[in-house]
Amino acid sequence: MDKYGYRFSFGPWNIHEGADPFGPAVRPSRTFADKLTVYKELGFDLVQLHDDDAVPNLDELSPAQIRQTARTLKQTLADLGLSAEFVAPRLWEHPMTIDGAYTSNDPQARAYAIERSKKAADIAQELGTDLMVLWLAREGTYLRETKDAGRAAHQLLEAINTLLAYDANLRIAIEPKPNEPMDLAYIPTMGHALALGFQADDPKRVGVLMETAHSLLAGLDPADEISFAMAFGKLWSVHLNDQNGLKFDQDRSFGAINLRTAFNQVRVLDENRFWEVGVVGMDVKALRTQPADLATKHLRNSLSMFLRLVELSRSLDQAAVAALIAARDYEELDWLILSHLIGRAA
Repeated sequence: MDKYGYRFSFGPWNIHEGADPFGPAVRPSRTFADKLTVYKELGFDLVQLHDDDAVPNLDELSPAQIRQTARTLKQTLADLGLSAEFVAPRLWEHPMTIDGAYTSNDPQARAYAIERSKKAADIAQELGTDLMVLWLAREGTYLRETKDAGRAAHQLLEAINTLLAYDANLRIAIEPKPNEPMDLAYIPTMGHALALGFQADDPKRVGVLMETAHSLLAGLDPADEISFAMAFGKLWSVHLNDQNGLKFDQDRSFGAINLRTAFNQVRVLDENRFWEVGVVGMDVKALRTQPADLATKHLRNSLSMFLRLVELSRSLDQAAVAALIAARDYEELDWLILSHLIGRAA
């Protein structure tokens, strides 16, 4: 926890080998255990986990083995001064889920996705977190005619209700994304995710996770997406990063592309006291050209940027802002913000 009360997390996939959608790995792999050792030295408190990050090869293990492996990891994390933020079922890499998971045309694939998600809930329980993140990666289609989008919405809702009934303490945060890997995603924006959650059998246990790049890829402003979710008390986590245009999901360091967009995300999080309800996650990846021994600086930079923007948000002359808004002098307000960001008196 930093001096402002925030806690920070990232996932082991954020220390990665440098592969991108168009090329192979360029850095050697680091073991999961080795990655865990750098969390505290970088200033992070919690670990984001996929189910098979926590319990490798979980489809080959018995329920008792899954729970025991998760308990062992919980102790490992505790020994390092860490804890788990959430567990996410990895439903997009298994051969059964080529055509989707919860919304697959194959009933056996849908059944597999539900059972895999129940295992993730068990792992979360053993790790001491009540939060499951659902990135609905393959819940969509490449050809609209191959699936019924209305039916898919009910399949997604059925899956959520099944998980809520399976674990009475589980909270589910839906992470929307408009595309990639599926060309046409069924839950592309925060509004879609919230609408789905409000229809759940226990809507108070369904919220959302906002990722900067996903909002930008949808042509939306991440700060507005944050504000919309927080207006209903539904923003339970964030994945902050940056995005250089409408390309593949780049996961650039937070604030590296658009400093003002980053500032506004921090501003709305801070003004709404997000530190009281959620963890600030950094879903960022090192540049492909970064040498292996330097491939954690993107995490350091992103956390430092967040904290610096908190300082700038809290030191902004709010009386001057209010006066300019009242006078409708938006050009002057624009200059006030820009001057504040570049460290120059307006």
